[in-house]
Amino acid sequence: MSLETLHQDLDQAEQAALASVEQAGDSAAMDRLRPEVMGKKSPIRQLMKMLGGLSADERPEAGRVINEAQARVEAAFAAKDAAMKEAALNQRLETERIDVTLPGAFPLPLGALHPLTQTLNEIVRIFTAMGYDTATGPEVETEHYNFDALNFAPNHPARDSHDSFYLPGGGLLRTHTSPVQIRYMQNHKPPIQIIAPGRTFRVDDVDATHSPVFHQVEGLLVDENVSLAHLNGTLTAFARAMFGSDLATRFRASYFPFVEPGAEMDVQCWECGGKGTGCRVCKSSGWVEILGAGLVHPNVLKSVGLDPQKVSGFAFGMGVERIAMLRYGISSIRNFYENDVRFLRQFA
Repeated sequence: MSLETLHQDLDQAEQAALASVEQAGDSAAMDRLRPEVMGKKSPIRQLMKMLGGLSADERPEAGRVINEAQARVEAAFAAKDAAMKEAALNQRLETERIDVTLPGAFPLPLGALHPLTQTLNEIVRIFTAMGYDTATGPEVETEHYNFDALNFAPNHPARDSHDSFYLPGGGLLRTHTSPVQIRYMQNHKPPIQIIAPGRTFRVDDVDATHSPVFHQVEGLLVDENVSLAHLNGTLTAFARAMFGSDLATRFRASYFPFVEPGAEMDVQCWECGGKGTGCRVCKSSGWVEILGAGLVHPNVLKSVGLDPQKVSGFAFGMGVERIAMLRYGISSIRNFYENDVRFLRQFA
């Protein structure tokens, strides 16, 4: 076989392949044609078998022209295939066109804020009206900010891995928003008057009153001559604004590492008016616990470089979920996170 004969056969094979590509009318035809003009058994590829009949000097030239012819066919095939797909897409867009200026068949339903968001906004509104600024901080914290600076003992149970979410390489998910208070006091001089809302995380099994993710609002006031009387007045004003102006309040002694003395605050049950008998809200006690509080521990003030002989302060913290459950009479914390529209619509 001569090189001239190869050129003739190659030209015929290429022209036949290009004609087949040009005549293909739809995507199905292109799919059937693909192996015929681009596969290993295509006429152009088969010409490679004829190279053995050529001399050693002719083979490189013959291989080059065969590959070039195959490349031209593949380019023509790709161009035709792309043009057909574009035409099909344009036709589909034309037939499926929607006139977005037409009015909807039904009025769009309006959403509403989640009950936790509503409760959090109301808490922030009340304290903002009392002159508090809002401060935020990172959800991934160090042990220093989450425990050490807040006067937690090295062996405190809250530090255990079965109570706190520790992260690989160090750090943990904050168990309260108290670290925000530390960070704020490090960068601001008294007088300080802030609230710190945000998400917190603890290793808890989900039940009616516990969740591994929940929300807190903590407050801090630092100035000269701050006393329990200031704390009492502030929280009593908050409780009455949140639950009703006629409710009585009380404080009970309690312990928290970062305050001394510490207390828990109860409000008179609004469901039974403090009578307690058979009441599901207060469990027949006549009182409902809403938060923990106390005077800032001197060690906490020292950890941020403040002199407890010159300044003092109070701090408090409340769970937003608990406030919402008490406010709306919700029996399980699960309702906030299950995204059941039937539940959420009640707060629209």
